[in-house]
Amino acid sequence: MSSAAAGAVHVGLGGNLGDPERTFVSAVEELERLEDVSVLRCSSLYAAAALGPSQPEFRNAVIALQSRRTPESLLALLLEVERAHGRVRGERWGPRVLDLDILLWGDRIVDLPGLRIPHPELHRRRFALEPLAEVAPEARHPVLQKTVSELLEGVRDQRVQRLEPAVWRSR
Repeated sequence: MSSAAAGAVHVGLGGNLGDPERTFVSAVEELERLEDVSVLRCSSLYAAAALGPSQPEFRNAVIALQSRRTPESLLALLLEVERAHGRVRGERWGPRVLDLDILLWGDRIVDLPGLRIPHPELHRRRFALEPLAEVAPEARHPVLQKTVSELLEGVRDQRVQRLEPAVWRSR
């Protein structure tokens, strides 16, 4: 099944504290153990400079999921996975062990307190678009009506580097 299929959920993973690569593997394994979530694809691992205050470089990836959960329920699950891995919400754009963001969910548009799909900053963030383009280049942003590949062309000036990871595996 293509990750760009209707209903596919694309989740961004980010982190810059501890060992982000191992944290990402652990978070994906946790999601794979759930009956109502299926991990379809995983992008490569990327490095990007942090936005906001001075802090270590981030690691980023994207996973494609299928889920029978509601958007609110999936968000609650992702926040629980973050907490289980030591995430403490503090400074906006500050350093973090794990960040899980719903980037796109098929053609859904959700605008609720604390949950906006598509992610409101997706089209401005190469560190999210680069791995997303790897797993779903033809996925369409339902508000901007552009493909992920087209959105990526608009942020080429941001530095993002594909890595050769030790434990993370794209699929």
